Amino acid sequence: MSENRSQIAVLTRGVTKTFGRGDNAVRALKGVDFDAQCGELIMLVGPSGCGKTTFLSVICGTMKADSGSVDVFGTDLVHLGGGKLTEFRGRNVGFIFQQFNLIPTWNILENASIPLLLQGQSRRKAQDAAAKLLTEVGLGERLDAHPRQLSGGQQQRVAIARALVHEPRLLICDEPTASLDAATGHKVLELLKASACREDRCVIVVTHDSRIFSFADRIAEMEDGVVTGVHNSGEYKAQYV
Repeated sequence: MSENRSQIAVLTRGVTKTFGRGDNAVRALKGVDFDAQCGELIMLVGPSGCGKTTFLSVICGTMKADSGSVDVFGTDLVHLGGGKLTEFRGRNVGFIFQQFNLIPTWNILENASIPLLLQGQSRRKAQDAAAKLLTEVGLGERLDAHPRQLSGGQQQRVAIARALVHEPRLLICDEPTASLDAATGHKVLELLKASACREDRCVIVVTHDSRIFSFADRIAEMEDGVVTGVHNSGEYKAQYV
């Protein structure tokens, strides 16, 4: 991958991660080299168990690599201390993981407001911004609903609104369309794409959903703990048509 550092949002070299010890050790990442450019939406694809979700966790700083380098917008996450790493994530990274992690006793407007409240925004401003995004993902008439009152796909859309509400520079998405129908999935990808199309932003999406490959600028293939190739999205999608 290229290394024009003025345009790189994420750059990793030789990233490794092993779980367990001795005979029970599992090498999830075996020296991952990867870059994601500013202004792009890049997808990471590969078979289940190849290390994609572990790699996302390392990129966003919720998991430490055993070795290698992880640079996000010029910040070395490997050597960033706990408090500073938490602050960096809160201001720069948005997460859409497979587990929605919604607070069950809060309504969806409150849930989607959380990142802005953590940044010190007033409740009114935070909820105004959250309401706008929830409306964009088709939940504008359900703002008072609680997670248990929603379907899995609707909860996924709340998680997406929450991830976007503080306008993160880096958006990390693990199977964001897994619970969505085709039309809603495309609407969500349009939102993600719009978020990525700025010179200081980047979106990384892990997916098995060939319906959304066309939204990617590039597609990186991962297998057995390493990135094995990077493709133009049109060329890669052709394999599934």
